Formats: sequence, structure tokens, C-alpha cells
Amino acid sequence: MVDYMKYTDLVYEIIGAAMCVHRTLGSGLLEAVYAESLHFELLDNGIDNVLEKEVNCYYKNHLLEKKYRLDMVVGDICIELKSVDELAAVHRAQLFNYLRLTKMPMGLLINFGAESLEGERYAFIERDNLCCRLDRNMHFVY
Repeated sequence: MVDYMKYTDLVYEIIGAAMCVHRTLGSGLLEAVYAESLHFELLDNGIDNVLEKEVNCYYKNHLLEKKYRLDMVVGDICIELKSVDELAAVHRAQLFNYLRLTKMPMGLLINFGAESLEGERYAFIERDNLCCRLDRNMHFVY
């Protein structure tokens, strides 16, 4: 089982950088503007990241020819960015699909479109093929 606590500091730094971007730009812009701004904010804070990273996908243990392009990747954390009024189940499902297909252990769903920045943390439990919400202390939310 993955120790999700090891991601605590990095996740705080990513969310903090997203908060800085949101404070600076406000809401209502295109997702691509927030993505590039977050990319530079993370780099300015010494956090390597890749925008629109093409990643391998798996079915069980089989590598698929199909690849996905993720909004952003920091280490082995998948970051799905949105600029919508409110996060919806379809946005979470998109992140969950990416986590299942790539087998990345951790995902963040960040929404710049609301008046206040929204950030959700999710763990991918490969053994059970489940995505579970984590609270700000990286504990499972039941």
C-alpha cells in the first residue's frame, strides 16, 4: 500500500501555488491561462512540473498503445485543472479515469473558476482499482 502521507508537503506546496495564482488572476479566465500560470508559479517555487504530459495507459498489466495527455504532472501526482463555476461528478470521474489508466498513486483536482479556489485530493488504490478522497491531512474521507 502506498504511504500517502509522504505527499503531504508537496500537495500543500501545489495547493499553495494554486492559491497564489487564483489570488493574482481571480476567477473567470480560461483553464489554459491558469495552467501556464501555475506551471510558472511552481517552477518559481522550485517544483518541477510538466504541462500537458503525455503518459502511458494500462489495462491490468498491459501497456496500451493509447496515451493520454494530462493537464499537469508533478512527480507522480496527476493534476487535473478546471475553470468552472462548480466542480461536478464528471470532473472527478475524469481524474479517476486518468489515475486508473496511468496507475499514478495520487491526484489533485483544482478548480480556478469559483470565487474561492477549490482543491480536492484523491488516492488511487491500485489493488482495489478505487479512487478515494483524502482530507487536508492526507487521511481517507469515508
